[in-house]
Amino acid sequence: MHPYNRLPSSGHTTPSPPPSPLRSPRLRHARSKPGRFNPPGRSLVQRLTWHVLSVLIRRQGVFLFAPLLYISGMLLYMGSVSFDVVPVIKHRPAPGSVYRSPQLYAKLRPEMDADNSSTDAISTIWKHSYKGGEWKPCTNGSSGGFPESNGYIYVEANGGLNQQRTSICNAVAVAGYLNATLVIPNFHYHSIWRDPSKFGDIYDENYFVSALENDVQVVNKIPEYIMERFDNNMSNVYNFRIKAFSPVQYYRDLVLPKLLEEKVIRISPFANRLSFDAPPAVQHLRCLANYEALRFSSPILTLGEALVARMKERSAKYGGKYISVHLRFEEDMVAFSCCVFDGGKQEREDMEAARERGWKGKFTKPGRVIRPGAIRINGKCPLTPLEVGLMLRGMGFDKRTFIYLASGKIYNADKTMAPLLEMFPNLRTKEMLASDEELAPFKNYSSRMAALDYTVCLHSEVFVTTQGGNFPHFLMGHRRYLYGGHSKTIRPDKRKLAVLFDNPNIGWKSFKRQMLNMRSHSDSKGFEVKRPNDSIYTFPCPDCMCRTNKTEDSKPSSPM
Repeated sequence: MHPYNRLPSSGHTTPSPPPSPLRSPRLRHARSKPGRFNPPGRSLVQRLTWHVLSVLIRRQGVFLFAPLLYISGMLLYMGSVSFDVVPVIKHRPAPGSVYRSPQLYAKLRPEMDADNSSTDAISTIWKHSYKGGEWKPCTNGSSGGFPESNGYIYVEANGGLNQQRTSICNAVAVAGYLNATLVIPNFHYHSIWRDPSKFGDIYDENYFVSALENDVQVVNKIPEYIMERFDNNMSNVYNFRIKAFSPVQYYRDLVLPKLLEEKVIRISPFANRLSFDAPPAVQHLRCLANYEALRFSSPILTLGEALVARMKERSAKYGGKYISVHLRFEEDMVAFSCCVFDGGKQEREDMEAARERGWKGKFTKPGRVIRPGAIRINGKCPLTPLEVGLMLRGMGFDKRTFIYLASGKIYNADKTMAPLLEMFPNLRTKEMLASDEELAPFKNYSSRMAALDYTVCLHSEVFVTTQGGNFPHFLMGHRRYLYGGHSKTIRPDKRKLAVLFDNPNIGWKSFKRQMLNMRSHSDSKGFEVKRPNDSIYTFPCPDCMCRTNKTEDSKPSSPM
């Protein structure tokens, strides 16, 4: 027997197990016995304290809260927290979430006005050559000769000026692909633009038909002998409801059989109903329609060219060069963006009324949450006139620069336009360049007024876009088509701008350096080739243009 084993031997040499833990049922009962854990003679407070401690000891999980209890006690002792005052937690807005551009302008203006280091930005902005060579238009029409037409296609073009332009070009492409006769598109009256203009009011209809005569048959109306079958009522004609961006195969497989059967079909609405990617023959028709066949009507073209001449005349000391800015700060755009500026209660009431008027119930649906700060950080807020001015001055355009401003009616123009005019006193609009008599035939027609802006922007040395949309996208493509493949467009990084405009500590030199980098980025992005799913109306290379054999030292041609 092992000398330390005091129990009778069981035939094993393994030591005995340890005694039972103190928490066994026997010991729990034993604790309550007087004279052991609750010795007599103690006061009520001592017994109560001892009882509480015994409960805590038996429930060891309570000690996990000991640090929290300690911290709470310290805060109470130091007076940081009291039970009669609710603590206030202040959240600092995220950088770029608040409109502070007026404060930044006030801070930077003295340095900006004293800065004499600016060079002639217009003459240096496109100094970088394109190593891949230049591009030239190649949209020659075919030799003509059509087989018998498969029928007539009637489309309703919806939206504003350039959305309707998309419809027209796509309709030409579909009609040519299906060997159909295209009826001059009908313009759908839109509740936002409220423009009753017809095709011939915006575009030169005869020129359109003649430019396409060798590629697509175009007529003014459907023959009466066909319409008699439908009681001369277009609403009785079969209407296709086609999904957006449908491939050409859809038209071949589903639209063509119905066209052959009925000899006339209607497609309404028609904007963006054809995929951006299509066979070369279809793309060729789109290019031909957009860049060659669509010419503005004589009244628009005449006044538009006169406005261009007046801008060149005013900037004659600077080589007749001017920049154009597409500013989207109309009331409907500000309302739709749901952004908050510095207009206070009046602005809030104006925007709520505009949203209800234009998009009844859209912004007040149950559960819809609008976060203006997040919208601004994401770069979705329209740039204000003040912000456009700060950006352009930072990019090196000095106070003498001539600017053409393309825009509708600016929201709260007396207040919002003042700082932009301070920074660029040579700013002009169509209302400032033309007389009331000259503008009279175009007022109250939003598409005709937009066509004037389009013409002046097209021939500017630099085009600045501030909010996106169909207008700048078509202009970028059209300018590429005219100017050797380069868009000559400034497209600002609005997410970066939101942070910079919200930085109260930035100085003029630092801000200017950031703006020059942004300008350089737009320059390098001027030459871009269409990628899959890109719009052919924004990127005409290579579908509408051919590369020329240029050396690395070649430079973009001048738009003038």
